Amino acid sequence: MPTSKENVAAHFAGSFYPASKSELQEMISALGAKAKKPCPDPGPLRALVMPHAGYIYSGATAAQGAATLTGKTYQTVLVMAPDHRVGLGQVAVSSAASFSTPLGEIPLAPLAAKLTGEQPDLFAPNSYSDEAEHAVEVTLPFLQTFLGHFNLVPMVIGAQSVAEIAQAIGPELNDQTLLVASSDLSHFLSDDEARAKDKETLDAIMAMDQGQLLVNDNKACGLIPIRVIMTLAEQNNWRPMLLDYSTSAESSGDRERVVGYAAIAFYDKETKAHEFSRAEQDDLLQLARETIRHGLRGAETEEDEGDDDFPAGHLYQPRGVFVTLHKDKELRGCIGSIMPVESLVDSIRHNASSAAFHDPRFKPVTAEELTEIDIEISVLSPPCPLPFTNHDELLTLLKPHHGVVLQLGHCQATFLPQVWQQLPQPQQFLEQLSVKAGLQKDDWRQANIEISIYTVESFGEEEREKKGEN
Repeated sequence: MPTSKENVAAHFAGSFYPASKSELQEMISALGAKAKKPCPDPGPLRALVMPHAGYIYSGATAAQGAATLTGKTYQTVLVMAPDHRVGLGQVAVSSAASFSTPLGEIPLAPLAAKLTGEQPDLFAPNSYSDEAEHAVEVTLPFLQTFLGHFNLVPMVIGAQSVAEIAQAIGPELNDQTLLVASSDLSHFLSDDEARAKDKETLDAIMAMDQGQLLVNDNKACGLIPIRVIMTLAEQNNWRPMLLDYSTSAESSGDRERVVGYAAIAFYDKETKAHEFSRAEQDDLLQLARETIRHGLRGAETEEDEGDDDFPAGHLYQPRGVFVTLHKDKELRGCIGSIMPVESLVDSIRHNASSAAFHDPRFKPVTAEELTEIDIEISVLSPPCPLPFTNHDELLTLLKPHHGVVLQLGHCQATFLPQVWQQLPQPQQFLEQLSVKAGLQKDDWRQANIEISIYTVESFGEEEREKKGEN
């Protein structure tokens, strides 16, 4: 049934979330303050799975998903939700001009009219769905808060074909388009049963195994929207990352009848461009070598080294840096700083000096051997916490492009991504990282272990020599 409304009102404000603008802003702000942005982004963010229950139950997990949008912009957001109440024969795509929440109006994207106009057998307006379905509306205040302005395509999906929907919207996707699947997980099991079933569901999503999602029922109310994203992910080489999992028992205290919630991001595997030009890399390597040469003359502090000739810009932004020295392909020193506490050039200077003269594993570098030493610089992105629900999942989340920080109490250590070449198995990697932190090798399995990840852009003199660039 077509809708003639110009605006779809916020029908669920006051029940699923606060109707007062100030109360809603305060609630989302508090939830967002606890959310940890999963960075560094492993690639462009293409899609999210977010829950749609009352905010007191699923709000923390929804905020964890929405936090990935911080600093990003999208022109169009397609929110795909399951049909809970109408019994749709087609995918309901509203023909209204906008949707409202207490945070303001969201205009509908031209794509909404394009879908209903070009494929009316699959997409059609439905006024009953506009008013009765909560699963689109409940996600909107989070998107408004973390994303800001965007145009909306609200899609309420019944029992339609996953393949047909993916085929229809796939050509419309671009860098300014975000897909959101609004879905809770299992419903009304005990907390233990819900967690076991939800683990199966999440394992299948992480493995991109749609067949496993179809085994048994009560997996997710938004199973079709999730599978649409998975289908497009397979076609476009996106990969999923679990951001958060919870059940309603965590807020309600009722462990006998719970609902499960998850936030999942899908990232494009597109390779990021190099941050530093070849000329900048050469200049930074030269800075490290000159710092060591200066130290051999008896002046190891920056005050004695004079001003840098680098132009103002990102080379003076705070960055974490490791400087690694090799002699005859063997490690000769490696010192670094994980956190971005000083400018890139200062961090390179300090860590080059420390790697050459203050690495406790080696004697100080001598003038005679400096010509035999190759220098490598690793510039780190800010480390960010890696959320995981259990230690087996942690093993699946770690990837060879990750640098990893392990912390247990006051014990902390890191391995750069280059270490994966010597320790390619995640369990072995974590065991040796635990030992490096002064712990027992199996302490990475402790319940209170904290894992953060970062990415690295590395460049070295030996690489230049192999390519004939020096």
